[in-house]
Amino acid sequence: MTDQLVDSPDLVPNSGTAIDEPSEAKGRKRQWGSERRSEPLPIVHPKPSARKIVLGRLAILVTVGAWMYYVVSTIIREFINNPNPGFRFTIESVSYVVVVTFLTFSALMYLMARQGALYRFREHRRVPRGELDNHFADYQHGITVLVPSYAEEPGVVRATLWSAALQEFPDLRVVLLLDDPPNPTDPEKARRLDETRALAGQIERALSAPAARANSALAAYRARRNGPVDPAAGSASPATKKTGKQKGAQQKLRDLDELDLLIAEYEAAAEWLEAMAEAESVHDHVDEFFVDLVIMGLARELRLVLLALTSAKAQGALPAPERMEQLYLRLTWIFNGRLESFERKRYASLSHEANKAMNLNAYISLMGQRWRKEEAGGATLLRPATTPHEDDLVVPDSTYLLTLDADSLLLRDYCLRLVYFLESAGNERVAVTQTPYSSFRGAPTRIERIAGATTDIQHILHQGMSYYGATFWVGANAIIRKRALEDIVEVETVGGFEVRTYIQDRTVIEDTESSIDLGAHGWTLVNYPERLSYSATPPDFGSLVVQRRRWANGGLLILPKLWNQLSQRRLQRERILIREVLLRVNYMASICWASFGLLFLLAYPYDSRLLSPAVFVAALPYFLCMGSDLRDCGHRFSDIFRIYGFNLILLPVNLAGVLKSLQQGLTGDKIPFVRTPKVKNRTAAPAIYVLIPYLIVAFSVLTIWRDWQQGNWGNVAFATLNAVLAMTCIQAYIGLWNSVVDISLGALNWLYVSPKSKAGKEPVVVPKSAEEVDWESILYHGDRRLNRDLRGGTDRRRRISLR
Repeated sequence: MTDQLVDSPDLVPNSGTAIDEPSEAKGRKRQWGSERRSEPLPIVHPKPSARKIVLGRLAILVTVGAWMYYVVSTIIREFINNPNPGFRFTIESVSYVVVVTFLTFSALMYLMARQGALYRFREHRRVPRGELDNHFADYQHGITVLVPSYAEEPGVVRATLWSAALQEFPDLRVVLLLDDPPNPTDPEKARRLDETRALAGQIERALSAPAARANSALAAYRARRNGPVDPAAGSASPATKKTGKQKGAQQKLRDLDELDLLIAEYEAAAEWLEAMAEAESVHDHVDEFFVDLVIMGLARELRLVLLALTSAKAQGALPAPERMEQLYLRLTWIFNGRLESFERKRYASLSHEANKAMNLNAYISLMGQRWRKEEAGGATLLRPATTPHEDDLVVPDSTYLLTLDADSLLLRDYCLRLVYFLESAGNERVAVTQTPYSSFRGAPTRIERIAGATTDIQHILHQGMSYYGATFWVGANAIIRKRALEDIVEVETVGGFEVRTYIQDRTVIEDTESSIDLGAHGWTLVNYPERLSYSATPPDFGSLVVQRRRWANGGLLILPKLWNQLSQRRLQRERILIREVLLRVNYMASICWASFGLLFLLAYPYDSRLLSPAVFVAALPYFLCMGSDLRDCGHRFSDIFRIYGFNLILLPVNLAGVLKSLQQGLTGDKIPFVRTPKVKNRTAAPAIYVLIPYLIVAFSVLTIWRDWQQGNWGNVAFATLNAVLAMTCIQAYIGLWNSVVDISLGALNWLYVSPKSKAGKEPVVVPKSAEEVDWESILYHGDRRLNRDLRGGTDRRRRISLR
């Protein structure tokens, strides 16, 4: 019965390799020290023990107490014992205390956010599946999944679209927002774009067969359940009337028949998903996750329902008719997704700003309206349609939006559970909810594994920030009330066209700035305390540089907006807790003071009198708790040292991002949005970011030698730790040979100068006759195009003779 459902060429466009093929066979070569574990973490966080919570509180107290003890016992004591310490020692003392205080503050914020996460994990109770099915049984609202994509690999986008299309939701639309130039001249780019454009249609056609079957089964069940009663049954003679026992037996047989029909539908749906999984190609750990957790995860859920139904049949029991209808409905939710693609760069009336925020804004501004396509001056415009036409662009509206990065994957009930949360009592003013993404397990490279470890740590911290009301929107995946976006929209006119900005693109961390905008309008944000979303981690140092430099840019620019939001909330007599303010400031600015603080500690030879074991004690709870969190996330406790070294080699990247923020603050110019490369091959890193880690190692060795001569053993120990960890991480995460290649390429690029055309010579333009002039462009664009069309060589007084 199910063979006909899987015999579609659109279902298996990546077929060819069985699922049991080793994940590294066609992907990246697995490195020594990479992650061997491929099993994902549990969806629901384990309930923390009372001991873990008490130790977390103790860690906070030790950090604060050790810092206070250091200031009193070392700094203040030195000034009391030496009333005339000298200018140099005074400056060193003040700067050292400032650096230590800021770094201790960041450690304290980590411990506080972590503690909030433990409280949330302890209190969280998963909503039973039956409650979800009951809530959405007669649901009338829809959700639109927006997947912005630029120059992505078609295979990456395909997996993301499938994970969105298989979401269990009554009214689901998935829109791929392609931002590539619509008419590329490069044959390879054109081929890749054509493949990506075809994905939405392929997936929708693949879903059509199981969707038609599920819809027919639901309609047939409703017809049987609500069908007319046989009139002859009430007029039978007493002699022919059946006894109540006989009627009950016949009704039971009919009920068992209904149960058999429902079992058959679930069996067919599960087999369809299993056949799809079997046909998938598995090249790397992300493909393995897609098959095992997205496709087979849903198939296992349906098999679990099958187990319940067959057990009920064996026991002679039967679910209530309403519950059976809900189970039929669930199958329609899985397969009834609608998919399409949209390209804003096809329309001159939409913003073409090169960033993800404006890609999203362009489509959101069209939602809920009908648009007429108009050709003018060689370009296509969109205008509101007053009279419906067949070729109009109709963009349906929806109550909710889900923004989803093209390299992210969702588990099956992401939309269902998060929308249920938004519609639960007390959450009416929650604008954005999400599960901060986790990393894919089984990373084949060392740098991807350690970057994934930091991602999993951030997942915990974002959960804790929700506990204190200090949540920020993390843009990889989030469900948003569209009504909340309407509250923060800004409208301006650019080139004669109205541009509506919902998500600000002033910085490259648009999600963080939008969090502040929503808070200023009385909306809140909450992270859902489960693991339901995953996103890719850059697999090499070059692509990681692009990502982390972007992350480091923008936080400082948003701080004044946070201050304005807090002032506005105070005027409204809203209670603002100091811990919320501290967590928010730390989130946006800690990368600045941590980078400069670490730079000072590395570069300046502080007086040994300023060193104290109390500084080490203040930092110790932070590292111990991080090690515990890493182990809970399936990583190694010893990764705390790798993460420290990882941050050392990323120091120039973070500093570059901070300096870009300062540059933007001074000039007011937008920083270009640089997307993280998502390609199979290695991405070359800029030479400066490869060279500086080596300089850190060299300077640390110099510090060891210098302080050894002076007997500053504390500085010697610190510099030795930095030299060893930085060099180890250079070898593990950048690579010695890759360093040579990237520095050489950087030198060649610096030395190479593009040839310039000879000064004073203009390109010769062939004059156009009246028959060749683009008169439509002249009439629409005016003098700008007129000057170009009338230019002819050096004769600037040329005129067109009109015939």
